[in-house]
Amino acid sequence: MTQLSLFNLATLMVALAAIFGYLNHRLLKLPPPIGLVIIALLASLIAVGLDALLPDLGFGAAVRATVLQIDFNETLMEGMLGFLLFAGALHVDLRQLYDGRWAIAAMATVGVLISTFVVGLLSYGLVSLLGVDLPLIYCLLFGALISPTDPVAVLGILKTVKVPPSLEAKIAGESLFNDGVGVVIFTILLAIAVGGSAHGGEGIGSLDVLELFVVEVLGGVLLGLAGGGLAFLLLRSIDEHNLEVLITLALVMGSDALAGILHVSGPIAVVCAGLVIGTPGRKYAMSQTTRDHVRTFWSLIDEILNAVLFLIIGFEVVAIQVTGEVSFLVLAAIPLVLIARFIGVAVPLGLLGLKRRFTQGSVAVLTWGGLRGGISVALALSLPSSPFKATILAATYGVVIFTIIVQGLTVTRVVKAFVPQGDAAEADGR
Repeated sequence: MTQLSLFNLATLMVALAAIFGYLNHRLLKLPPPIGLVIIALLASLIAVGLDALLPDLGFGAAVRATVLQIDFNETLMEGMLGFLLFAGALHVDLRQLYDGRWAIAAMATVGVLISTFVVGLLSYGLVSLLGVDLPLIYCLLFGALISPTDPVAVLGILKTVKVPPSLEAKIAGESLFNDGVGVVIFTILLAIAVGGSAHGGEGIGSLDVLELFVVEVLGGVLLGLAGGGLAFLLLRSIDEHNLEVLITLALVMGSDALAGILHVSGPIAVVCAGLVIGTPGRKYAMSQTTRDHVRTFWSLIDEILNAVLFLIIGFEVVAIQVTGEVSFLVLAAIPLVLIARFIGVAVPLGLLGLKRRFTQGSVAVLTWGGLRGGISVALALSLPSSPFKATILAATYGVVIFTIIVQGLTVTRVVKAFVPQGDAAEADGR
């Protein structure tokens, strides 16, 4: 197949997202992220099936060649993610987020660490029983990349599910921050796995791990607050909506680029910048006209990039190779990750005595609503070539597809089953 240019590849993805989005809206009527994944997944499987039945047509090979042209890790982590996180952070109520700050911090840090090691250790025990060759450090890498909930998937589903505002803020806040923490943990474990330091060098010790974690996370927070504060001052000093929209766009791109240069967490920096602009920025630094234009612009960016992202996730199935014992490992990874998610939510909240501050049934909703998405797939694809990469990628994709489709379609039922009717009424009355 002829190599597509970047523009033609982007055109193809946007066109397919529009077509599949239309089909979902008219026929399936599912939440857009779920509908796009399902339709793209079916299209991929049909192409692969036709390729097996009629190999001369080359459908499967064409789809596979197109998907392999997409550097999913670079496209998401260095392209889409910053825009999606900023768009999501703009809509988070900062007061609700502040009220749940300790719970969000506990789940986004301690919870991710606990889940990483629970998944890693249980996976290692499972692969040992199955006879699959997967060292402990790679099991921990799988734990690190699959433990953070995906903010894009979570925020996309929250648009279609009614939950109490306080609980919604905690779910959104955790998903916005824990992906940055998860990427840092993944980076540290990957450096250990390959025997080097995270940013180059000959090795990584315990002090290096602590330094990297603190610098990446706190550095990302400080960069985001500084960038958001500067943008706030600029926005407050003028009243020109087109220019102010441009300033918010420059804030996202500049924060992400500068984070890479300074070796701090870009996702966390963008989230913090978005929180500054989202509540105080819109309230004190923008006119009503500017607020309307900023909201419209970022909602449009959010919808377009979401559609393309979930479309690509659906197509990525053609890049996955599942054989033998790995098939059972993929299926077993789903309940294993759910168990780890429950422990990662319940333990830190219980130890810190924070459960009483949550709506009844919140642990169940946080566990089942902890969707995984593109970030996990991107991190799995970023692993260096090794005999273990295909196994981790298959397990990751299996969990991601299950969480988006099965958990995403049933999270409303979980909310209705576990959240008291009074709190549900509070959500309906928003």
